[in-house]
Amino acid sequence: MDDTSQEFQTLFSKMSAFVTDCMSGHDPSHNPAHVHRVVALANKILEAERALHPTTQYNGALVKLAALLHDIGDRKYLSKVDPGSEELDPTTMVQHALLARGATPELASQVQKIVSNVSYTSECKDPALARQLIDDGLVELGVVQDADRLDAIGAVGIGRCFTFLGAVGKKYCVDGKWEMSNSIEHFGDKLVKLEGMMKTVTGKEMARVRTERLKVFAGWWEEEMSLVSATP
Repeated sequence: MDDTSQEFQTLFSKMSAFVTDCMSGHDPSHNPAHVHRVVALANKILEAERALHPTTQYNGALVKLAALLHDIGDRKYLSKVDPGSEELDPTTMVQHALLARGATPELASQVQKIVSNVSYTSECKDPALARQLIDDGLVELGVVQDADRLDAIGAVGIGRCFTFLGAVGKKYCVDGKWEMSNSIEHFGDKLVKLEGMMKTVTGKEMARVRTERLKVFAGWWEEEMSLVSATP
C-alpha cells in the first residue's frame, strides 16, 4: 500500500482513532501523545535513511502503521482490541485490529511482526532476532525500534521516566523503595544502553545527542543530592 494514497490515509486515520480509544486512559508516559511522537520520529528517520541508502526499499506504510501501533499489546497497559472483545492476545491484537479496519492480510501480518519485536524487553530475551529480521529484509523494524527508543531518552525520556514512576512505578519498586531516585537508577539500568542498540545511522546519531542529555541531567542530580547526604 502506498503511504501517500487516499486508501492509506483512510486506514491510518481509522487506526489513529483506535489507538486513542485504547490508550487515552494511560498515564502520560505511554499515552497517544507518546505514540504520535514516535510516529514523527519514525518519519524523520525514514526520510533520512532513504537519502542515505537510496537502493534500500523502505515500505513507508509499514513504518507509519507500526510506529502508530507499537504499544498496542504492551503488557503494562494491556487493552482490549474493541469494546466487548475478548481478543487480548498481544501477539495478534494489532493484526486483528488492522484486518477489522480494512488492511490487507499481508500488511496486517507485517505490522504485527514489527510490533511484536520492537520492544527492549523482547530484544533482551533474544538479542539476535531483531537483527536477523532486519537483515532478512524487514528494514522497517529498525526504523520503528529506533524511533520508540529515542522517545525514551533525552529531555522527553527524562520526563517520561519520572512520569511513569509517579503513575504506576510503585509496583515495580524493590523493597518498597518508591523514590525519585528510582528514575535515576533506571537511567543506568536501561536508558543509557539504548544508544548502543540503535539500528539505523540516523537513530544512532540522534541517540548520541539524547544520551548525553541523560548523562548531564544525572550529573546535576548527583550534585544536588550530594548536598542532602552531606547534611549532618
